[in-house]
Amino acid sequence: MMPPRTETKLEDLAVADEEFWVDGPPHETFERLRRECPVHWSAGIAQSPKDAGFWSVTKADDVHTVSRDWQTYSSANNIILTDHSVPINLVQGMFIGMDPPKHDRIKTLFQRAFTPKAIARHEEPIRAIATGVLDGLDGRKNCDLVSDVAQPVVSRVIGSFMGLEPADDMPWATAINALLGFGDPDLNPKGLEQLVAEDVPAMFETCMELVAARRREPTDDMLSTLIFAEIDGDSLTDEEIFAGFVLLMAAGNDSTKATYASAMRALMDFPEQRQKLIDDPSLVPSAVEEALRMFPAFAHFRRTASEDTELAGCPIKKGDKVVLWYPSSNRDEDVYEDPNRFDVTRNPEHQAFGAGGRHFCLGTALARLELKILVGETVSRFPTMEIDGEPAWVNSQFASQLKTLPVRLNV
Repeated sequence: MMPPRTETKLEDLAVADEEFWVDGPPHETFERLRRECPVHWSAGIAQSPKDAGFWSVTKADDVHTVSRDWQTYSSANNIILTDHSVPINLVQGMFIGMDPPKHDRIKTLFQRAFTPKAIARHEEPIRAIATGVLDGLDGRKNCDLVSDVAQPVVSRVIGSFMGLEPADDMPWATAINALLGFGDPDLNPKGLEQLVAEDVPAMFETCMELVAARRREPTDDMLSTLIFAEIDGDSLTDEEIFAGFVLLMAAGNDSTKATYASAMRALMDFPEQRQKLIDDPSLVPSAVEEALRMFPAFAHFRRTASEDTELAGCPIKKGDKVVLWYPSSNRDEDVYEDPNRFDVTRNPEHQAFGAGGRHFCLGTALARLELKILVGETVSRFPTMEIDGEPAWVNSQFASQLKTLPVRLNV
């Protein structure tokens, strides 16, 4: 007779430990925390023993509160859970790793290029990129939706915004994947130490070659915007240009790819939902929002308390890490009915792009447009597609996404 299962005590629950993330976000654990301890203290991270403990924020209202109060909850220390992975100077050089007023001044450089109206002008080129990649599947019976569809589409889209040649798409995508999935041996086979010591400096040198070319011959791409920008009369340093470039490349390469793959998996897991899209393609935008809610591309962003404060009755001390878990807040029972059900008609509001405030995602219009095109085209072309093998998740508490999704294209 098997002994009764003993549930981990709340004070011993280490939500960021790798064992919880083997098959994606630990939704049962987050459900328990929302119910029993919505703002929860973890003493540390097993795979990163140098890191201090942290507060987990799991409810939508509390995530919203933290997101909108940059004076109390700062982004300037770090934006991810661990302080011993991605080089901190790189993170702090990105506007996502800054507080106002500097954050606002740098983010403003890009906002006009990423408004819904501005992005709408790119619809036909983006559709051409997506359909071109999907055309390349003609005659094939199988493919991997991550590597064969999502990655080449998103890499070319963001590459075109940044002024990269198509030949540069995959080298940069590989480097960005290693950076964001730093704990995954498939995405970062060289290990964290070499990533920091060798790969990031090599990325910097490659970026500086592109910068030098733009300085000789200015263009109208986003990299040139960074190079020739003036903020209060000062230009960005090379390090700040590099950080901005990496941020845009990371967001462009990763977020759409992640949500597209998870959306397609859900549509194959629940064919009655896919049939609704086949019968009524006008539901594709709603299906995209539901996929963003259920499968946010980034599992968390972090803040650091600038002063002693209190959140949901928990005393938070100055310097404490405060981690916003979007896979949890997006399934909050107080906000969503039957939150674990994938429903393409739900058309929900969600926190996949952040929860308001200064750091709301700059690229929301671009991501939505790419996702609508990709999901709509894929469902239309391959209405009987099925999963063919075991999908695999990135081993990460940050990059919340599938790294493989093998499929049979039409059954």
